[in-house]
Amino acid sequence: MKHKGILSLLLITIILGAALFLTIRFAPGFINLGLDLQGGIHVVMQAVPDEGSEVTNGQMETLSAVMAERVKGFGLAEPLIQREGSDRLIIELAGVTDPDQALETLGKTAKLEFRDPKGNVVVSGSELEDARAGILESNGKGVIYLTFNAEGAKKFAAATERLIGQTIGIYLDNEELQSPKVNEKIPSGKAEITGDFDYEDAANKAALLRSGALPVNVEVIEQRTVGPQLGAESLQKSYIAILYGICGIFLLMIVYYRLTGLLACISLVLYGILLIWTMIGIKATITLPGIAAFLLSMGMAVDANVIIFERIKDELRRGKSLAASVRSGFQRAFKAILDSNVTTLIATVVLFYFGQTMIKGFAITLSLGILVSMFTAIVFTRFLLNLAMKDSTLGRKSLYRS
Repeated sequence: MKHKGILSLLLITIILGAALFLTIRFAPGFINLGLDLQGGIHVVMQAVPDEGSEVTNGQMETLSAVMAERVKGFGLAEPLIQREGSDRLIIELAGVTDPDQALETLGKTAKLEFRDPKGNVVVSGSELEDARAGILESNGKGVIYLTFNAEGAKKFAAATERLIGQTIGIYLDNEELQSPKVNEKIPSGKAEITGDFDYEDAANKAALLRSGALPVNVEVIEQRTVGPQLGAESLQKSYIAILYGICGIFLLMIVYYRLTGLLACISLVLYGILLIWTMIGIKATITLPGIAAFLLSMGMAVDANVIIFERIKDELRRGKSLAASVRSGFQRAFKAILDSNVTTLIATVVLFYFGQTMIKGFAITLSLGILVSMFTAIVFTRFLLNLAMKDSTLGRKSLYRS
């Protein structure tokens, strides 16, 4: 069929255009945004030791682990929990809708105790293995299902056997949640906490109990809220920066390289679509540095195409046929592209290993961009060039010399 190459390229362009439209339309709803783009809270917590003692490194490590476990209960994307000095902890939570509730949950001691009528502790939270929230079918109220470890189950069984006909008080941070009456021995190592609270409150309490009690008291010495409006403004400016950057790249490629530049732009559209959905697939968090990495990786994708096109032009100047020039150009360009990308990937690994949340986001975005760009430049661009060369109109050497 005459002009089969043109029709094939036109069909690919239409498909990619539709995919790009769907990506722009639906992808934002699946993207996790960082603190700088959607707002949230920045908190600095100071560890307060008991009188006459000092905060130890072990206590701070445990505190950091407990806070990380509590933050999981918020269901937030990529929170930052970072030590500062010997006795401070920095916590950043993006997308928090109720900062006061978050701070209350983070700062609670979460000391669970089961006490007999005389106030003696029969089982403590240190012997708790798991805590999960649920809803009672009878009244729709929240309930917390507790599971003790082997030692706790043994103690709980002995206590319930001894206290049949009496009550066991359940206390969280010295606040009585309930005092159920013991009707029989409970050897299963399981218990329930019910009360006048809903499922959300039960879930918060269960998250606190799962994380365990704080190893040391803490107080908030700094709290900063990043409002959604500021995040939205940053996001809008980021979109504008991306748009300007992409338009500038496309214009330069088409003006300077003409047909091959146009094919590179088509390849870059696929690159952008693949990178966005890959990041959504791995649930990566987008931050301002991540957006900068996206543009940087796009620049590297363009650079890969430029290297390939220049090698092809060199081969054409030597008098080779178009097909031979394209084949040789890709072979010669591959080593240069691989070397530059591998060295950059090594740098991203170092950034990810030693950096904090936003730096890690930059490293992840850049490394993914490099991998995707290598595929689109080496595989997809070559596929487009082969289609173009087979067309009677697009297969002329003059279109590839620029």
